[in-house]
Amino acid sequence: MKFVEPIRDIEKIEEMKSYLKRTNARNHMLFVFGIYSTLRISDMLPIKKKDVLGERLLLVEKKTLKKKEILISPKLRKELKPFIADLDDDDYLFKSRKGVNKPISRTTAYRVIRAAGEECGLSRIGTHSMRKTFGYHFYERTKNIALLQELYSHSSEEVTKRYIGINQDIMDKAIRNFDY
Repeated sequence: MKFVEPIRDIEKIEEMKSYLKRTNARNHMLFVFGIYSTLRISDMLPIKKKDVLGERLLLVEKKTLKKKEILISPKLRKELKPFIADLDDDDYLFKSRKGVNKPISRTTAYRVIRAAGEECGLSRIGTHSMRKTFGYHFYERTKNIALLQELYSHSSEEVTKRYIGINQDIMDKAIRNFDY
């Protein structure tokens, strides 16, 4: 598996959102949902309309098997509302064009995000970049690594810092600013 990065530049996030909105509503929502939640792609794809009708999303994480309750942020709710308006309660949010009411595959999701990233001049991007982008910007705004660690269910703050690339940013900055 290739290592992917968070999208650190907010202008690039907006460029991705704009590109995806112009090209495909489902793919746009996939990206928006990914950057406004702490979910892995494997936890996002099975979500149905009925799962997001309330204030919170309840699920069992596929990787950890932990029950999770996630507040749907006001920004995500605003984006979701028109997107789900014409869906039936049992419709998947990220429906495949293949079969009847099936979610897209992880491979399809990866291809969508990867292609959009390339279109917007981003490399080292994949579906996990969405989750990492949330974490990176959450940390940049709050500096609350302990809360982010809890949101991610990570075992330590160091794991969380490494995951979102903060340690690398700190090291890069130190080297850039190093002088005798």
